[in-house]
Formats: sequence, C-alpha cells, structure tokens
Amino acid sequence: MRIAVVHGPNLNLLGVREPEVYGTGTLADIDRALEALGREVDTEVESFQSNSEGRILDYLAEIRDRVDGVLINPAGLGHTSVALLDGLLATSKPFAEVHLSNPASRESFRRHSFLTPAAVGVVAGFGVDSYLSGFRCLNNYLVRRSATAS
Repeated sequence: MRIAVVHGPNLNLLGVREPEVYGTGTLADIDRALEALGREVDTEVESFQSNSEGRILDYLAEIRDRVDGVLINPAGLGHTSVALLDGLLATSKPFAEVHLSNPASRESFRRHSFLTPAAVGVVAGFGVDSYLSGFRCLNNYLVRRSATAS
C-alpha cells in the first residue's frame, strides 16, 4: 500500500507561523511521524508540499498510477479551489482531508471546503494528530477496499 501525503500552501512554515493556531511542530516533524506510522501499518508514505496550486496539480497527475490513496491538507486551497478538487478526482484514488486547526471554529470563509463532499473522510482540529488519525483511517479504508476487491 502507498499513500501520498500532500501538504498545501504555507504548511512549510509550520512551527513559526501562528503557533497559537497551528502548534509548534514543523512539517518535517509531521512527515517523520507519518513515516513511522506507515512502517507500523506496512504502508509507504510519499510526502509533497508546495505553495503553488499548479505544482500540487502536477504532482497529483504524476502520482495517480503509483499510489493507492491521498491524504491532503489543502490549507487555504480547500476553501477556494475547484481545480484542486478536479485534480484529486482525476487521480481516481480515494482521498482524506485533514486540517491542523478546526476550520468550523474559525472565520466564516474557512467553513466551506470544495474537497469535503468528495473525501472519504475529514479529520480536523487535533493538530498533528489530525494527520495521524486521517492517515490511519484512510489506510484502514484502503485495506478493507482491497480485501473486498480480491
């Protein structure tokens, strides 16, 4: 099993950007935690971060034949980008959406995500644990789906 983890815009600034909202952990900390969890559940993790919507879309097109699912923190793009939704759907792979903070408890413009209706699940508001829970849940979903397809 292989899961691509996509980190959207500004997540490269974790640890220094609004630590009261996003915590003090860095993106490297999150990637290390996901890699450790991946080893636990025998799933490869491929991480990617970009501040550019176009680069994220190019990456999604590139990975469609080598991953089983996508875990994505779209950051602000989730609230604004139909193109990101289309890019995820074009992979034909299940995806889960994660957020470090709880968008529903923040500004009203953050309460809508173009991705949520198409995601197999959403985990938000638990900091790094949002990623870990989302990864575990997506992995379990993929394992169950693979077992029923066999």
